[in-house]
Amino acid sequence: MTAELVRGQNHTLPQTRLEIRVSAGSPVVAGATLGDEHGTVRGTEWVAHPGSPRLPGLEVSRQAAADHRLAVDLDALPGAVHRVTVLLALPTGAGHPVRFGAVAAPFVAVTGLDGTEIATFTLIGLDTESAVAALELYRRQGAWKVRAVGQGYAAGLAGMLADQGLDRAAELAASIQDAVASGLARSVAPPPPRAPEGERVRHPAGPAPAPADPAPPRAGSEPLGGPTTAPAPGAPTGAAAPAAAAAGNAAPAAAGGGPIDYAHPRRQTSTPPPPPPTAPSAAPGQPAPPVAGDATGWSMDERLYNQIWGMFEDLARAVAAYRSAVDFAESRMEQELDRALSDPRHRMGGAGDLARERARDKCQDLTARAREALDRDLAQLAAESAVVEPALPAPYAGWDNPVWHGYRVPMELPMALRLGELHLPERTDLRIPLLVRLPLERGVWIDSGRTASEAAAATGGDRLRRLAMDTAVTLAARLLAVYPANEFSVHVIDPAGAAAGALAPLTDAGVLAAPPASGAGGVSAVLAHLTRRVDLVQMAVRAGAADSLPPDLDTGEHLLIVNDFPHGFDDRAVTQLRYLADEGPAVGVHLLMVADREDARDYGPVLDPLWRSLLRVTPVADDHLVDPWVGHAWTYEPCRVPEGSRVLEQVLDLMAAARRADPR
Repeated sequence: MTAELVRGQNHTLPQTRLEIRVSAGSPVVAGATLGDEHGTVRGTEWVAHPGSPRLPGLEVSRQAAADHRLAVDLDALPGAVHRVTVLLALPTGAGHPVRFGAVAAPFVAVTGLDGTEIATFTLIGLDTESAVAALELYRRQGAWKVRAVGQGYAAGLAGMLADQGLDRAAELAASIQDAVASGLARSVAPPPPRAPEGERVRHPAGPAPAPADPAPPRAGSEPLGGPTTAPAPGAPTGAAAPAAAAAGNAAPAAAGGGPIDYAHPRRQTSTPPPPPPTAPSAAPGQPAPPVAGDATGWSMDERLYNQIWGMFEDLARAVAAYRSAVDFAESRMEQELDRALSDPRHRMGGAGDLARERARDKCQDLTARAREALDRDLAQLAAESAVVEPALPAPYAGWDNPVWHGYRVPMELPMALRLGELHLPERTDLRIPLLVRLPLERGVWIDSGRTASEAAAATGGDRLRRLAMDTAVTLAARLLAVYPANEFSVHVIDPAGAAAGALAPLTDAGVLAAPPASGAGGVSAVLAHLTRRVDLVQMAVRAGAADSLPPDLDTGEHLLIVNDFPHGFDDRAVTQLRYLADEGPAVGVHLLMVADREDARDYGPVLDPLWRSLLRVTPVADDHLVDPWVGHAWTYEPCRVPEGSRVLEQVLDLMAAARRADPR
């Protein structure tokens, strides 16, 4: 029976391998500290947090989330540890609540590995506190117990760590918040909440729950977006959309890497119908054959979008379960080897060799069973991918998909766009499309620096810059192709004219708003034009006078491609660029930078908010992106046009013809 604890109450723990599940109404930072017999935290190495998520016997989430799962193995803790304190804190920065009294009361549950609840605790009565010690696992007379603490700290994370005896608590608290902000900047956009159980048959779980693995969002608890649904009656379209977005339907990216509202600005949040029952029946005991579009949604595109996110989550969790099982097997083997070596009876003769051999065999057996379960899940996901990929519409499809050969200029904006592909080392040929919502609510930075990754370091500087610009051009072409004619404009800043070759497909097709701007004068003119547009639309929306916009103002969406930043940029131009990155997305002005961050080091930290506000992608394979569930490092690869294919030019020619036929 589950023990429902109140503040100060304790309960005996019947087992030592546990999960601590946290559910909150807003993203929170989850961590844990280890204490000695006096409850003192001896150093930063005794604190598990998003910047350092793993300690012996303990693993916490790598980023802020509304739901967390913390993995605890009490037997694997160092012998000097007598207490584990679970900490919750609110992230700092724009868009986050500053006190627990402004959010729903967090709920914490201690469970077994099978999900059976052992003890629960609801943290009520919090007000001005921004950090709280939620639970305490402590050792008493050889047994472990859990105590409901609920001690809040108005002084925040620094005050809580200092109260536990940690030196330099303020510095550690600042580094934890920096790690959270960095995780938000690196994380791909969270998906909508999963469909209710039973509406979509997902793949079986792996051999063990994943550590640091947030639970599937509960209905209504996901703060960064709702279910994708059909356009609401009267929803703004075309020229009215940017104004409506500025009025609050689409939040701009926070300058400090804060949360972004990924709810589609043209979609309401009523529950969509479940998919039609088209899946063929499966043999008893076998998974149902995969079917494209078996997720919920009002349209096939929406169902495919949600299905891709379901596959993404399934792959993340399956691999997390496998890695957790392997870590447990290796940890158990090390403990058994230590015990064998510490036993004097095993130091002579063959007893010690036999004990070591048994420990290794047991580890190999556990690892083999975990791999078998993973391979089963991967095979099912691969079968689903083989069905889904050919069924994708053009905005979701790679350039090698035949759907592009039947391309027609769309009449309305799709809900998402493919930026590239993601995969994990456990199976590199299983690729998950990286989809982002449209209109873009976060700019993109294509990193052309050689220090970005090993693959970048192995690529020549000139070739890497060319690949980065080629990636920018193909992304701009995809954006042009998925918008209705003349509802999307592309501007280019190329101060030294170094990108003329890469830009040829766009310039030859005549789809740019103007020739690429060069020199300091060209940089200033383009930035002044787009800054004026942002200012005018913002003022019109705030005054409730959208009809008073100048007749020469293009209210469609705009993309600014910046090459070789900061070459050609003075301090004023840098300020304007930061302004466009922060304020532009809400009113239909989006930024696509091709730059090496090292080139801008002379500006110092003044540009840090700019880089954090952009989604960083790379022109070569790199494992810098993390998922929003487990925090795996996923290898990203951009969408490339197949060698020798002219599909890009054909699509741009069709778009240019449609623009000429409808000049507006």
